[in-house]
Amino acid sequence: MTVIKAKKVTKAYNGVNVVDGIDLTINKGEIFGFLGRNGAGKSTFINMLTGIIQPSSGSFTLLGGDVKQIDVKKRIGVMPDYSTFYGSSTALHHLRFFSSLSGNPASKEACIEALDAVGLAEHANKKVGKFSFGMKKKLGVAQAIIHDPELLFLDEPTSGMDAESAIQIQQLIKNLHKRGKTIFLTSHNLDEVEKLCTRIAIMKEGRIVKIGTMDELRAYYRTTIIVKIKHGPIPLSEEQKLYDWLQGKGKDIQLGEKSLEITVDEERKIAEITRAFTACKTDIYRVEVEEPTLEEIFLE
Repeated sequence: MTVIKAKKVTKAYNGVNVVDGIDLTINKGEIFGFLGRNGAGKSTFINMLTGIIQPSSGSFTLLGGDVKQIDVKKRIGVMPDYSTFYGSSTALHHLRFFSSLSGNPASKEACIEALDAVGLAEHANKKVGKFSFGMKKKLGVAQAIIHDPELLFLDEPTSGMDAESAIQIQQLIKNLHKRGKTIFLTSHNLDEVEKLCTRIAIMKEGRIVKIGTMDELRAYYRTTIIVKIKHGPIPLSEEQKLYDWLQGKGKDIQLGEKSLEITVDEERKIAEITRAFTACKTDIYRVEVEEPTLEEIFLE
């Protein structure tokens, strides 16, 4: 099922296309990572999808309908900017108030459950004005999930959090994914995106320039593979022969008593190398493959 469908979506300011003809399809159950440098246009695109601003041209649907429709809005959760919170309100009152505005008023128990999910249950009756930046980010996540939406927009959900809190929110995202939720995620934490997202798009100057799963992006941008093998002793009678054979399989060869590092250009050569060690009656203890990280792809 298609959850987000965008066709030639464009937003122009003063004759300049900040978002330039984006075509995008996101299916049910994806954690879709949306990346881009500051000024790339990603916030403008998200603001269009969530109904905050209107596109100059093009069209899109969410959950098969228009974001302006009340029944569609009720099925969407959006993590707001922390600055939209009322400092004089408690976390519990905040959730109850904003859930009533969405048309899905939440019970006190449901609000406590949402606060517990983000690690704020013990602060339910504390005024938001006394919250730290990270606590406000957690409250934003709680507000987004309070009505159990099918589609979630999470903008930098773990920025400003300590490591323990970030891990807790990442686990929540994984749990929501297991329950079949579709999540549109932006983050400057590329390691987080790489771990969580099932598919990733990278935006540059208003356009999506790269899109795919991590494996697809790696396959497209990978030109070499660095292979590291930890092995047992190589028989003296086989050592030179093995080294000479490796010369034909890769480059930058470092063959030691108990380790090998070699750069190859095809995955199939990894299997050939492991078989060669076996033929030399040498045990292999571990094989590590260094592949392009999301950071390297992002900076490409």
